[in-house]
Amino acid sequence: MSDTGRLITERLPVTPFHQNCSLVWDPVTHKALVVDPGGDAERIHARITEAGLTVDAILLTHGHLDHVGGTVALRTLLAGTQTETPEVIGPTTHDEFLLNSVEEQARHFGLADLHSVSPDRYTSDGETLDLLGHHYQVLHVPGHTPGHVVFFDAAEQIVFAGDTLFRGTIGRTDFSYGDSRQLITAIREKLLPLGDEVVVVPGHGAPTKIGMERVNNQFLQ
Repeated sequence: MSDTGRLITERLPVTPFHQNCSLVWDPVTHKALVVDPGGDAERIHARITEAGLTVDAILLTHGHLDHVGGTVALRTLLAGTQTETPEVIGPTTHDEFLLNSVEEQARHFGLADLHSVSPDRYTSDGETLDLLGHHYQVLHVPGHTPGHVVFFDAAEQIVFAGDTLFRGTIGRTDFSYGDSRQLITAIREKLLPLGDEVVVVPGHGAPTKIGMERVNNQFLQ
């Protein structure tokens, strides 16, 4: 758990892939958002209930099952415990084919209880989401998947990067739709300019900072 400013961010690793689902909330209003609920919806919901939070939105960085597979179940649970059902905000429409095939992806890995997702709306590069009294800039960073986006909060100096940039490495691109050159270019053009002190919350593993990756990440040299 980290308190980078006014908001609190807590990582909840979910699924056998140990994907970082992020729970972000305002300790004053107890309003919250969830980033990439890939699975283990009941555990995520239990933590939300324990902290006394109301979730306004669920954000999805891209369409892979370990990032979105628990969205439907979590939203259903939240609909039964809070007045308003949270809005599901997706990546760009380029990942619609992945969001529609989560059950197929899950069968490939022998996983159950993960479901395809139809976001309430998709995002586009450069738009701003007003959530929790903060402005989240949406940046399209393709290469791992065609429609992958990240969510950047300049006030908190934090970016929820999904499977784009990790500590010492970058996202996989060995899919039929992957493109390593495109991903590296997008990281250099979209993420590195955010500033060296920006905290990167990746889709897997420990957080890092832009400055650390600028200097040490072998893929960015």
